[in-house]
Amino acid sequence: MTNTAHPSLFDPTTLGALDLPNRLVMAPMSRNRAAADGSPTELMATYYAQRASAGLIIAEAATPNRVGTTFAGIPGIYTDAQVEGWRGVTEAVHAAGGRTFLQLQHGGRVGHPDNGGQVPLAPSPIPLPDPIRTATGPKDPVVPREMTLDDIETTVADFAAAARRAVDAGFDGVEVHSANGMLLHQFLAGNTNRRADAYGGSIAHRVRFTVEVVAAVAAAIGPERVGVRIAPGVGANAIAETDTDELYAALVAELDGRGLAYLHVVFADPESTVFQRIRRDWTGPLIANPVLGWGTPLPADGGRAAADRLLAAGADLISLGRPFLANPDLVARLRTGAPVTAFRDEYFYGGDATGYTDYPVLEPAR
Repeated sequence: MTNTAHPSLFDPTTLGALDLPNRLVMAPMSRNRAAADGSPTELMATYYAQRASAGLIIAEAATPNRVGTTFAGIPGIYTDAQVEGWRGVTEAVHAAGGRTFLQLQHGGRVGHPDNGGQVPLAPSPIPLPDPIRTATGPKDPVVPREMTLDDIETTVADFAAAARRAVDAGFDGVEVHSANGMLLHQFLAGNTNRRADAYGGSIAHRVRFTVEVVAAVAAAIGPERVGVRIAPGVGANAIAETDTDELYAALVAELDGRGLAYLHVVFADPESTVFQRIRRDWTGPLIANPVLGWGTPLPADGGRAAADRLLAAGADLISLGRPFLANPDLVARLRTGAPVTAFRDEYFYGGDATGYTDYPVLEPAR
């Protein structure tokens, strides 16, 4: 549906108990700059604090346990040292006037023993077809171990514990990552979930794991502190959905009415029937992430036109990734129509401050 009196990107809004000064959300982006033990660093705190003018920062994916680790340099949220590292990030963001959630992500089959310490877990023993990046270079994927019912119960508990640790570290909330081919998405998709038990087969069974994780996290820290990210029809990490419309209709029906902070739709197309149905069926705040062309330069307007189209289609907030990566002051640039800085993709993953905390900001008005 189209809202003819849609809000501006720069209008204030609320998410749960949070008051946001604008509707621009910094999307979670893995940058692979955590310490070897998965602890966030002072450089990461600087990076996020630079972008605190966003209405909300969703910090990059953090794993709830070691086996869920995807690639080298990914942070965790399962040890005391990691909590302390994240506390440095949240204190820096809050001191700069920002608000921040932490994305919780288990990689499932998107992992390797060199990164996660053991054979990865997945709904079914179907390996990722692509190499996995490790600290010593790309490695061939391994066949993941099919999760037992005990594994599932333990993983649900790990997500809840990670949420409590995130709040202890100072985060305003968490985002459960059920998108982009990670573990929860692997349970949703038929090509990665070949189970014959209560977690596989029918759509009702395939959505069960995501619903149980979200319910446990909401019970741990309060539903108003919990968002969920989904990626209908997105084939990241070799995911293939054959029943996207019905799958996400069922998932949204299960999640709606739980008092969650938001639902976050990746690569949202305002013209698609999937997005329109989600907006119709989801009664809470909706964050939409526009399609800006992965692997292509940023649009000259930094995504402003795409954001406006999604607001007109009923989204409440807009998440942007690469525009925030290369423009710490993106809110000011979009508000004033100032040019946006191009990103340097060779520095996306891993490294030091180069291509991370050294992007320029606008000169203040005299």
